[in-house]
Amino acid sequence: MTRQVSRVAIVAAIVRKDVREFSRDTLYLVLSAVGLVMFVGLFYLVPDTVEESLTVGIQQTGMDELVSAYQAGAETDEALDVVPVDTAEHLRAAVAGDLEVYRTASGETVLVGPGAAAQAPEGSTTVTVDIGIAFPVDFVALTTAGQQPTVTVYTDADVPSEVQDAMTSVVREIAYTLSGRPLPVTEATVVLGTDRTGDQASMRDRLRPMLAFFVLMIETFALSSLIANEILNRTVTAVLLTPARVGDFLAAKTIYGTLLTGGQALLLLAAIGALTATSWGPLLVTVLLGALMFTGIGMITGSAGKDFIGTLFLTMLLVLPLLVPTFSVLFPGTAAGWVMAMPSYPVIDALDQVTSDGAGWSEIGPGLLGALVWVVVIYVAGVLVLKRKAETL
Repeated sequence: MTRQVSRVAIVAAIVRKDVREFSRDTLYLVLSAVGLVMFVGLFYLVPDTVEESLTVGIQQTGMDELVSAYQAGAETDEALDVVPVDTAEHLRAAVAGDLEVYRTASGETVLVGPGAAAQAPEGSTTVTVDIGIAFPVDFVALTTAGQQPTVTVYTDADVPSEVQDAMTSVVREIAYTLSGRPLPVTEATVVLGTDRTGDQASMRDRLRPMLAFFVLMIETFALSSLIANEILNRTVTAVLLTPARVGDFLAAKTIYGTLLTGGQALLLLAAIGALTATSWGPLLVTVLLGALMFTGIGMITGSAGKDFIGTLFLTMLLVLPLLVPTFSVLFPGTAAGWVMAMPSYPVIDALDQVTSDGAGWSEIGPGLLGALVWVVVIYVAGVLVLKRKAETL
């Protein structure tokens, strides 16, 4: 009597076969292991802190009261530190790094270097002056008389242009204050998106979604290579001569591809501390959508490839453009419309929101629905292409 084999057992057998084949593929096995270790190591090597303070040097020329007022304001604002400097030449040298700046326990500023003190006082701390404002000696008199004196702003090359513009605005505001005239405009600032003031994401935080996406992408090459080899070696035909059907073969490839790509991405997220009691659910769903997306791509490229080089080229052709949205994570801001329309953007954005901002279902839900639409389109396309290829062998 012939015992009927269940479809689940057939699918499981094909998945086990795929896992054995992957374990024998030295190239992709090594690449997967090395890539995972390298990504985890890179994550812990990059800085996990952000320097959010700005040190401004101000040359004192009869403006002691004004400088003291700004220093008092800086004491309540951790993002701003004001350092008084005696001359414009010393201020320029301090910003350029030619003079070292120290602050004593009593708050006095001491410059060390050529033309200044020989050594720093005991117990003093180092201060790095990022930007300097040098007022002319007769600045107050000229401003109150309605004239326009020249104020020099020295800035380090690493200071962002928007901060340089802000310092120019500070000088303008001081001039209006001394002249007794109100500012000609009233400013209102509205922060669009997540307000990161005082809570900037470090480079390590920004790397989390990018690294997880890289793992998903790399494992696509292994999946497409496996499918291409099975087609070229007619393994598909041999499988279909057994009680297995085309549907069993496609289901097995879906399970194997999802486990291969998504499993390693989750392993990476766990290794870098992204999986927490509140984030594991959203991250699991997001990674699952990304794994299904890349499984569909692997089916398409594996079915269309004629050899190893051809399969590799096609996979790169489809996968590499999907990396573009990852740069929106490294360089925060409003992404361009065409970037937001890419299939990978909702997945990367959800990974970024959950790992960097601690977002939950309500924040990432709309984006995941958009990702689901793309996943269905890409996955169905992959299944149809692979099904057609298997049936025509």
